[in-house]
Amino acid sequence: MNEIKHSNVLETDAFRDRIATVDESGKRKWIYAYKPKGRFYNIRTVLSVFYFIIFFGLPFVEIDGRPLFLFNIPEAKFILFGKIFWPQDFFIFGLTMVTFVFFIILFTAAFGRLFCGWACPQTNFMEMMFRKVEYWVLGDAPAQKQLKAAPWTGKKITKVTLKHVLFFLLSFIIANFFLAYIIGIKELEKIITEPVTEHVVGFASILVFSGVFYGVYAFFREQACTVVCPYGRLQSVLLDKNSMIVAYDYKRGEPRGNFKKQATTSLGDCIDCHLCVKVCPTGIDIRNGVQMECVGCTACIDACDHVMDSIGKPKGLIRYASENSIAKGEPLRYTVRMKLYTGLCFLLLAILSVILMTRKDIDATVIRTAGMLYQERGADSLSNLYNIKLINKTTKDLSVKIVLQDQQGNIQMAGKSVIDIKKEGQAAGTFFIILPKSAIKQRKTLLKLSLYNNDEELATAKTSFLGPAL
Repeated sequence: MNEIKHSNVLETDAFRDRIATVDESGKRKWIYAYKPKGRFYNIRTVLSVFYFIIFFGLPFVEIDGRPLFLFNIPEAKFILFGKIFWPQDFFIFGLTMVTFVFFIILFTAAFGRLFCGWACPQTNFMEMMFRKVEYWVLGDAPAQKQLKAAPWTGKKITKVTLKHVLFFLLSFIIANFFLAYIIGIKELEKIITEPVTEHVVGFASILVFSGVFYGVYAFFREQACTVVCPYGRLQSVLLDKNSMIVAYDYKRGEPRGNFKKQATTSLGDCIDCHLCVKVCPTGIDIRNGVQMECVGCTACIDACDHVMDSIGKPKGLIRYASENSIAKGEPLRYTVRMKLYTGLCFLLLAILSVILMTRKDIDATVIRTAGMLYQERGADSLSNLYNIKLINKTTKDLSVKIVLQDQQGNIQMAGKSVIDIKKEGQAAGTFFIILPKSAIKQRKTLLKLSLYNNDEELATAKTSFLGPAL
């Protein structure tokens, strides 16, 4: 077995052979996390309230009759900040994903897993909702262990049943709002208020999502972070010795020993109470250093600070720090490197925001009809036939008129003089561009078209006019 040293204390690194939630035989170890208490836990509780308000409130927020966010995968319709995106806009989503990846790399390199502990939906729902319900129904970790070992009495059946009923009820509520982000709150209202027979697929989706959330929060729990989520496994390549992490100050804490012996022997501040391990929702010992399972929830910081207060030692034996700051005995500083990474994160977000906000409300694709050459129009004019496809990304009906810019000639529509497009709809049309022969100076002439709704210019499009060889 490999060995590592902290100060003059010899320890084994068997913890690196497997994750904390699996025993030597490969079986699942159920984590009974003690209820945390302290300033970080209080702050996280307050922030989680705002998080839940946002999660459950955003589906009701609309801009110009559209939801603020909608991810309608079945219809390939996405709405971000009230702007609608169609499959033709997938290049923007590609750019968004690239920006997101860079943001994750920069943010993690500077601030570690701050997102996991403070903003991740899995952590917030598990620790700030379901875990609190579990504490309320079953009690703290010791009471849960006792209940697990106790025979099946009426009291045990009542408690366990109540817990799972509440867990499923919460999962059902979350599933409804999760579906609202996919189909919209109005469609969800129809599923709820109208007969089930008219919305079999929608109702089945709610039940499926409810089952998934219930399974995750009632049984899978922290495994979602340690087994499924790739973010923890990427830590080893995203973090460096200057990254901000939840860290144990081994220089101050080692060698560990019983508090009573500290008065007679030269020991570190860690009294080996294991409270930091008992409150950890993923079951790790933070004193072993940076580990993939750590989600940065700060429960161990609160627990250790409480112990340090009790024995009259300074707080911060476990704290936010970097490996270098621990090794050098320095406090964590907002270094130039962290400032640079933060600035780059904001720059990426700003660029993406500008692209999203300046996107046109109408898309136009103009294609010269394939297989057709120019047509003679009398003795002095030529024409080309074109097809146009329009996508209306606004919440109002449009009547689009096509105008030829900066060029002699005119446009003749095949049918109505305008193309009518329903809100959030699509339309197509056919038209001729007619140019005088005197305006044609080469085989292909580049043209610019403007699309108007009344007097408002909606967008521009470019195409080419095919003339005779000169």
